[in-house]
Amino acid sequence: MVIDQRTYTLQIGAVHAFMELFEKEGLEPQVRILGNFMGLFRTEIGNINQIIMMFGYEDAGDRQRRRDRLYQDPAFQSYLIKVRPLLKEQEVRLLTPSKCNPPIGAPVLHV
Repeated sequence: MVIDQRTYTLQIGAVHAFMELFEKEGLEPQVRILGNFMGLFRTEIGNINQIIMMFGYEDAGDRQRRRDRLYQDPAFQSYLIKVRPLLKEQEVRLLTPSKCNPPIGAPVLHV
């Protein structure tokens, strides 16, 4: 599994509008096409104008195929038109887990 971590730095004061738009229009097409939605988070300390979302994929090829389909979806295209003015910067990381990581969703072992 790989995790697509997407960090969006928003225009000042746009966090609430972004989250509302994502929940109303952006979430459905992304969950329907991308699948393993791991969460949407906002920062409380540091850059308070950032949103972080994560999706899980089998591998980088699975991610690319699903994201290609997503950009063809009319509902997602409509969402992009509305959300892009709220964005200032975007950073994408493709994370690969270490062998010692517990399965996602499993209880964390304390050593």
